[in-house]
Amino acid sequence: MLTTTVNDIQLTFTEKGSGPAVLLLHGLTGNRHMFDEEVKVLQKYVRVIAPDLRGHGDSTRPATYTLDSMIEDCVALIEELGLSRLSIIGVSMGSYIAQALAIRLGERVEKLVLVATKSSGKTSSMQALFESHSEELEGLTHNAKILKASKYMYHDLQAVGQWSKEAAKKSDSMTADQIQAANDALLGFDFKDELQRISAKTLVISGDHDQLNPAEEGRETARLIPHATFAEFNESGHAPNVEQRLLYLDFILEFLEIERRQTP
Repeated sequence: MLTTTVNDIQLTFTEKGSGPAVLLLHGLTGNRHMFDEEVKVLQKYVRVIAPDLRGHGDSTRPATYTLDSMIEDCVALIEELGLSRLSIIGVSMGSYIAQALAIRLGERVEKLVLVATKSSGKTSSMQALFESHSEELEGLTHNAKILKASKYMYHDLQAVGQWSKEAAKKSDSMTADQIQAANDALLGFDFKDELQRISAKTLVISGDHDQLNPAEEGRETARLIPHATFAEFNESGHAPNVEQRLLYLDFILEFLEIERRQTP
């Protein structure tokens, strides 16, 4: 575990391997440990960096913050680490930040992978899902709502449940206020008019059982990015990187043009 101070907060991150840089950005209420399996694979071939975003994991958790502040933190981390060129993989909320970074950094971002993504939202996808099933979820705590609504989010509930449980063991859980602050950070973002500025070769991956960020949202995002390819995983929901892990890793390694080496 490494730490650095950016924009007056402490940012915690994992850094492994060497070579071309790949930045991994997690989703809402997640943490860097959501990528432990990807890091284990990718560190054999590239320099992989996975931060806990502001408000999450072991990084500082302010009472309030914005999506823009998380974007600025990532820009500061990229500069701190001296990454003149990099690729970015973002999942869900992390994919929104990844879009903003690719727009802002231009040709410095060589390749971009957006997983379970969308390019605009009035609220967080989680809040929107809860509202659409408000009668069913009425009176439940946030964690109970997640459990109850998971059937609308994922296809392989067992795989996602185990993955979430393992990641949760490695970082303090978020309080109700911290979860609300994270949701509030995603109010009213929209990158649609700027996606044409992305020069990075882009891969968009959606799951066809995802009701948080449905596949049509990913398809639209890919359509608006000049050099984008869209892939729809038919046995995945909101976590293709977990629900169809081997297929996902095949896509990632091929897209990043990584030649697989045998582990000694």
